[in-house]
Parts: sequence; C-alpha cells; structure tokens
Amino acid sequence: MIDERVLTMYKESNKFGALLEMELEVLKEGEVKYTLEIKEKHLATPIAAHGGVIAGLIDGTLGVAALTIAGKNQNVVSTVELQVNYLKPVRMGDHLVSIGKVISAGKRLLYVEASVINQDDVLVAKASGTFNAYPAEKAFLAYKKD
Repeated sequence: MIDERVLTMYKESNKFGALLEMELEVLKEGEVKYTLEIKEKHLATPIAAHGGVIAGLIDGTLGVAALTIAGKNQNVVSTVELQVNYLKPVRMGDHLVSIGKVISAGKRLLYVEASVINQDDVLVAKASGTFNAYPAEKAFLAYKKD
C-alpha cells in the first residue's frame, strides 16, 4: 500500500514540479501519470519546448513511480541514472501525458520506464531511470507537520 505521508511530503516540497506546473496522478502502486501543458515559459525557441522541461517532467514521473514503491518502507528516492530519448518536437500549446511504471524494485535500487505522448497520442519521448531508495527522514529533516 502506498504511504500517503511520504507522498504528501513529496507533493508539498516539490517546488520544481510546481514551477513547471506539472499535475500528478498516482494510478496505482508503481505507476503514475504527470501532465503538463507547454506554455511560453517552457520554450527554448519561439515554438519549441526546451528539452530540460521534458527531462524534468520525465524525471518527476519516474521518481514518483519509484516513490510509490519505496515509500512503503518509509523511504524516498533520488535519481542515480536518467536516460531520455527525444523522439518528436514538443511545441507551444502541447498537452503532454507522461506515464511511468516501475519495472524492477530491489531493496535499494529501482528501475523505472516512462513514455510521453502529446494530445494527438504521438509518442514524443521515451525514458528510463534508476533510483536509489533511502530513509525519508534524511530528506525531510526540516519538514514540519501542521
């Protein structure tokens, strides 16, 4: 079962995801969906999104998918390795959906894959990542409950 406390702490502390305006949905344990509408602030050229925005979306997707597994043991995760393949350009106004799934989960390392599609159901990026699980208290030492 997903540890809601760890997930809530992540959501409240994820300032980068808020900056990009990413929207999270946990589909089930080990599988999440992030959505993002490409706005002017995401552009690298007058019409195309910066690859770092897509990488950030993917890293968040992969990481939270891993967190839904690692959080069961009061752990959080950090990215060890991230592989992104950009397949199609992402343009101003595109609505992206990124789905991440945990493929393998050990005690310390988790391997996750993700796909990003646009509003036309076109695959724009594929990715994989390896994540390290470690105790949540190390990440949230300054976190205060209301």
